[in-house]
Amino acid sequence: MNQNYSRRSFIGTSLFAGASTLMASRLAFANAPTDARFVFVMLRGALDGLSAVPPVGDPGYATLRGQIALAKSGEGAALALEGPFGLHPALKFLHESYAAKELAVLHAVASPYRERSHFDAQNVLESGDLRPHGSTSGWINRALTALPSGKSREAGVALGANVPLAMRGPAEVASWSPTKIAALDEATLARITDLYARDPLLSQRLAEALESDAIANEAQTAADTQSQDAAMAMTDTKSDTVVERDAKEKRNYNARYTEVARAAGGFLKRDDGPRVAMFDTTGWDTHANEGGAQGQLALRLRGLDAAMATLKDSLGPVWRNTVVLVATEFGRTAAINGTRGTDHGTGAAAFLLGGAVAGGRVLADWPGLAPSNLLDNRDLKPTRDLRTVMKGVLRDHLGVPAAALETKVFPDSAPARPMDGLIRG
Repeated sequence: MNQNYSRRSFIGTSLFAGASTLMASRLAFANAPTDARFVFVMLRGALDGLSAVPPVGDPGYATLRGQIALAKSGEGAALALEGPFGLHPALKFLHESYAAKELAVLHAVASPYRERSHFDAQNVLESGDLRPHGSTSGWINRALTALPSGKSREAGVALGANVPLAMRGPAEVASWSPTKIAALDEATLARITDLYARDPLLSQRLAEALESDAIANEAQTAADTQSQDAAMAMTDTKSDTVVERDAKEKRNYNARYTEVARAAGGFLKRDDGPRVAMFDTTGWDTHANEGGAQGQLALRLRGLDAAMATLKDSLGPVWRNTVVLVATEFGRTAAINGTRGTDHGTGAAAFLLGGAVAGGRVLADWPGLAPSNLLDNRDLKPTRDLRTVMKGVLRDHLGVPAAALETKVFPDSAPARPMDGLIRG
């Protein structure tokens, strides 16, 4: 059963967390600098790109992948893309988006980082710097300060328990996180409102926090209605046992993504709302029992796929002006290990999704999986700097000046030139 996060439960959380929570939940999005929307989805733990986007036509793929290799055809086969590539069968919405030319798949990409520490690799990906811990601010926040109009104040929103490094910096950003604190009754809420009314700052922050929660609530309420209708329709064609099993699976593996994605769409679709959002997901560190067409990775990919479908649905017509970048800190080893999983690697896969994307393509300078082509005799060799993708989107979609991208947003990044042609003309 979906949680419905009411304004009373929201205020309850705020009281437990203190005034800082209210101040972190600011909602002052006036004078939005652009109609374009951008969402960054970070997959923490290192997504296995060779399973998410399997190169089933590469001669070395099946041998390296062994028990977790996906087939070219038949039950559980990879969903066909161009060239030697396919999509994991759990990524059905992404495959539909590819066919609609709203998905560009990137392969053999990486940040400048070449070691295999999750902590350091995530820091580099979020900071936009060349080395771990080289900056205390993030590339998205610095990009907000470089927007052409200069109106960066709260043009961004971070969704989750904490504001991630990529969103920290000089530009003010809003934040939102669902709560499971029990709802307050109307009388208590009224007393709190009266109490806060005596302080102009707290009163303003309270109003902004309530508005923030109302935006997310509106999207959730609409989704709950659709879910109930869908469940009723399912009972006509499935037994109660099957329906219950499907519902349980969706709750366990999809709800963590769809809840936040729905809230992101609720914020971004507003005319006076933010233009940039970020949220992250965890659980991608598949050292053991990764699985092939089915298994733990498939369930996580199914959750990601459902979240992206939810984001599109929540955004409505605004989807046509939206670009979503889905990326991870590094890839995984080309060969499986002794526990039918994969270890920390280098080259990875990423996705550009949305109505503003020039999609229907796989963008890869493919190095191949022959032993002589692997990095350090173990990893997919990266052939494209992920910063070139980020720079291309920021320049051509959000209008961030190229000069700012090379010096301010991604310091010392002149050799990583913005990638052209990522956005629809």
